[in-house]
Amino acid sequence: MNSTQSQATSTPKPTLHGVKIKQRKGVQKAQAKHEPEIFRDNLLSHLAVAKPGDLEDISLILDKTGNTLEYRKYGESLFEILITGGILQPGGIVLDDVDRSPFSIFGAEDESNSIKKHVDVFNKLIRRYKYLQRPFEETLKNIVQFINKWQPQENNKLAKATGYFISTQLANPVVIKVLLKEHLVKDGHSLGFATAVFRTILSEQSIDQLGKYLVLSGLDTRLLQLFPPNKREEECLARHFEAEDMKQLVGFHQRNQKNSMKGDLLSNLKHLLQSETPSAEVVTNIKEAKKEAGLDEADVIPIVWSAIVDSVDLINTRPDQVEAQVLRVLNHWSEVLETFTTSPKIEIILLQRIQITCYEDAKVTKVFRQIVQLLYKNDVLSDNAILYWADKAHKPQGKTVLLKQMAPFVQWLRDNEDSSEEEE
Repeated sequence: MNSTQSQATSTPKPTLHGVKIKQRKGVQKAQAKHEPEIFRDNLLSHLAVAKPGDLEDISLILDKTGNTLEYRKYGESLFEILITGGILQPGGIVLDDVDRSPFSIFGAEDESNSIKKHVDVFNKLIRRYKYLQRPFEETLKNIVQFINKWQPQENNKLAKATGYFISTQLANPVVIKVLLKEHLVKDGHSLGFATAVFRTILSEQSIDQLGKYLVLSGLDTRLLQLFPPNKREEECLARHFEAEDMKQLVGFHQRNQKNSMKGDLLSNLKHLLQSETPSAEVVTNIKEAKKEAGLDEADVIPIVWSAIVDSVDLINTRPDQVEAQVLRVLNHWSEVLETFTTSPKIEIILLQRIQITCYEDAKVTKVFRQIVQLLYKNDVLSDNAILYWADKAHKPQGKTVLLKQMAPFVQWLRDNEDSSEEEE
């Protein structure tokens, strides 16, 4: 060994004093796996000193503990513990290496008042630490997707709690959209869970409010998808919820389906009118849709009117040409309107729709009388309907202007009526 090699082997490697050496990523990951468990153990040690069954004491402890434990970092672990009693492993299994939390939704008594009081603990905690709202919703949604893993009693408690979470606006209704997952639907888990959620909400609020939640969750038009494929029929839905004493939900669903079909009819009708489809073909299409959706003339006539009005290009029509354009289109489609104005009652409904249209769009306000006169001439509206509208059935919107505009024509109809009576 020469002197140069000897010097190289004996010289110590340089070191950096005062510099903290970072852990290798593998070591960091290994330690990170145990951090939620450390958080759990710390949280449970605090909850263990709570007075048994004293939920007010639990709330105070959770409030105080937020000052020392990292709720922001371990929000999901926090709510896993407070809902299931422990920390979840992948696949929805609760770690059972330690005793469950003395407070949890799963550990509550299976009756509504107890669940409601437990939910109030969440309410106080999230009001105190507002940043917990999002991790709470994410954790709840994650836990709900494992309802096929929980015991029936645990699912029932979770469903009731979810109903209260939604009705108290602690959770966005979209959390229950996870129930549409195929593996939850096929064995009836989704339907059972959703039924308990809906029943809980209806115990607190009206069907209208539940309807709003269903719209927000995206379930308003997809209730049937909660049923297993072999039971996905309207009759099954009605029978199920009526047996669960939720007839109002059946009514909501039927109205919603009807409104959806009305929307489809309007969309299709606009397309037919824009394509200049012959009137006879348009009428046939309307009758078929009317039968399929279970609609009557009172449902159909406002849709037909809206489609006709929307077919008029008012945006690109010069103000001095609006009257001619509107009357041309109405004259063309009068046969369609006449087919479905089968009684004075339906004629009044049409007149009221025309009134609202002319009130809402200033471009056609001055054309109201001309519209009514044209439809009278084409046998869409009768003199009796027009006179009754003028006397008793007009809407408050724009009534002063429109009644004044109609006065000469209304008087002409009255005079004709009087002269007819004299001749008799």
